Amino acid sequence: MTDPAGVTVEDVRAAQTLLAEVIRPTPLKFNRALADRLGTDVYLKCENLQRAGSFKIRGAYTRMSRLTPEERERGVVAASAGNHAQGVALAAQLLGIRSKVYMPVRAPMPKLAATKAYGAQIEQVGQTLDESLVAARAWAEETGAILIHPFDHVDVVAGQGTCGLEILDQCPDVRTVVVGLGGGGILAGIAVVMRALKPDVRIIGVQAEQAAAYPTSLAAGHPVAAEKMSTMADGIAVGLPGDVTFPLVRDLVDEVVTVSEASLSRAALFLLERAKLVVEPAGAAATAYLLDRVGGEPMEGPVVSVLSGGNIDPLLMLRIIRHGMTVAGRYLQFSVVVPDSPGNLAALLTDCAETDANVLDVEHVRTSHEITVDQVEIALVLETKGPEHQEKVLQALRAKGYDVRGPASQPV
Repeated sequence: MTDPAGVTVEDVRAAQTLLAEVIRPTPLKFNRALADRLGTDVYLKCENLQRAGSFKIRGAYTRMSRLTPEERERGVVAASAGNHAQGVALAAQLLGIRSKVYMPVRAPMPKLAATKAYGAQIEQVGQTLDESLVAARAWAEETGAILIHPFDHVDVVAGQGTCGLEILDQCPDVRTVVVGLGGGGILAGIAVVMRALKPDVRIIGVQAEQAAAYPTSLAAGHPVAAEKMSTMADGIAVGLPGDVTFPLVRDLVDEVVTVSEASLSRAALFLLERAKLVVEPAGAAATAYLLDRVGGEPMEGPVVSVLSGGNIDPLLMLRIIRHGMTVAGRYLQFSVVVPDSPGNLAALLTDCAETDANVLDVEHVRTSHEITVDQVEIALVLETKGPEHQEKVLQALRAKGYDVRGPASQPV
């Protein structure tokens, strides 16, 4: 394994000089809603507004700009769920290098389209990034193309670390930095910077609990493959930590935590509503952790939450909005059993309207084994104002004699 000293703050500064004419320093935005909830200043580092929609251009360009003329002639190959693909494709376009990218078969269409628009040749292979990476390695061995790893190279880590230099420039008194964690490139790079220039900063990495290889790996003392990979946060769905990034995370990062799928969708919705920022689930992981901390032990601030990317499929955004609304208590799903006779549906809808809840969906169920032949189960989805309003709705309906049940004919 590469020793943590293999990536230094001098390497990151050199990368920053290299990137000066390529990337734009992304905004650091104060977020009042998070600050009020956590009781300390909270800032959002908006890498979702970076070129190609994520921080990945930082590492990809740094790595590729240092290739020899002979290596550039051979072209580059990469594997990515989308953000690294766009970073590599854009860097290749800027540097005049041929690029090929292997992407999972379920990679979001907008990421595929953007990568192709930058001029890369795309091939879709496998269900996960790790499977695509196997194909990319095989292509590199077969053709001599240079593999541009999404995170496991010292130049990539140095490039990603330039985000940390910007954070210190924009918020010199920062006390806590929270970063989404997949392979560990940006977390490791930021950690190198903080430990060298502001060693008392607390650094927290956040993984999706449905694709969390680092907690097990850190406990074992070496990279261990994740047992499951099933998360909406495709940008951090990495099954195995790298040989370069693992020791950096192990030795420089204070804590690695996980967040649920519900927390990810709630955070993406929160950022859309309260920060007016479009952020993909992976990019919202750090904010998801902060929202989970509300009401817990105070955090030392100022806190910086890194929004690592904003390349989200609009169809996924629709699902996330609905899921996030449900998690936030804005959608209420239940069913009631009533006699199958005229007027009962109208009466139910009127009773719902009296609670100031808006009916979004109505479904009649007549084939359930839970009801008799003279009954009908009416499934409803209501738009509500939050958990307290939901409870008032349910209490009001029960007070009128309705047998209120969950979506699977279970009592609510």
